[in-house]
Amino acid sequence: MLQLLLSAEALARSRFVVSPLHEVVATLLAWGHQPRPDAEPWLARARRVLRRERLPLLETFAVEHGGYVPDFLCPHPEGPAPTIEEQLAQVAATPPERVAAELEALHRGRPSSGLAARQLSPAARALLEQGGEHLAARAAAELRRYWQLAFAPHWPRAQAVIEAEIGRQAQLLARHGSAALLGALHPQIRWDGRAVLIESRYDLTVEVPLLLFAPSLIAAGVGAAVDPAYGVEPRPPVIVYPVARHARAASALGADLGPLLGPSRAALLSSLRAPATTSELAAAHFLSPATVSYHLGILLRSGLVSRERRGREVRYRRTGQGSRLVSGGR
Repeated sequence: MLQLLLSAEALARSRFVVSPLHEVVATLLAWGHQPRPDAEPWLARARRVLRRERLPLLETFAVEHGGYVPDFLCPHPEGPAPTIEEQLAQVAATPPERVAAELEALHRGRPSSGLAARQLSPAARALLEQGGEHLAARAAAELRRYWQLAFAPHWPRAQAVIEAEIGRQAQLLARHGSAALLGALHPQIRWDGRAVLIESRYDLTVEVPLLLFAPSLIAAGVGAAVDPAYGVEPRPPVIVYPVARHARAASALGADLGPLLGPSRAALLSSLRAPATTSELAAAHFLSPATVSYHLGILLRSGLVSRERRGREVRYRRTGQGSRLVSGGR
């Protein structure tokens, strides 16, 4: 159990963040072994990029069955919504001693935490021998390439869903207070009046100056990034938690169509502002093409969408009836 002790001042300073790199690094974690179903298409696409491209450091850091990923890969956000370039600059500027310490933890493992030792790749060892600054710069370059190929085309849509989640939590805070908000984020997170309690295999109690909460479309469960150098170079813990599936669907709706159509079909219908292919919709909604095809078939038979073939492409568009339903009859 993690117990993160918060004073009244620390609680007042705690906030939500949108962190692109936390989403990127989440695809390197063990969610690949048991991913959340609605994130699986995005995760599969990212892992294909990782296998196809020459990204030796990220391949070294990726884990399949639980393990440690160096913390410097996803630096603590300095603002509410840092850009990917701002975060990559933070990675490249990581102090060499921090890089060396985290690579040592990766190499030797953490027996007290049940984390096994892992071999560093020849590329990682060679860069580390040149100095931590060289490894940090290469890591930033590989993360940029990984981002451009696997995430950049889909990030605006993902960011909108995360921003909508933060908006919902802000409403909960305004109407019911901090205790209600902390108690409703996720079943693994509780508030006991003095500390945020997070179910974990780690046993740690620490007083923190504030907490950063990062909603995630990738994470299958709650993760807490507690700085191992805490107290020396204190950085506030980042609590990553999965955005609820129903909240993801609701954020995409222009009208409350979820109860009528089901959340996935409602989200697809609402997003068809312009014609789109099955693969485009699958990428935008983080669903498999087969799932999107199934839902589009139902919408097509209901007269809410139409389809047209152009060469090898089949594009779907909303019909007038579908548009009126989305706009509430307006």
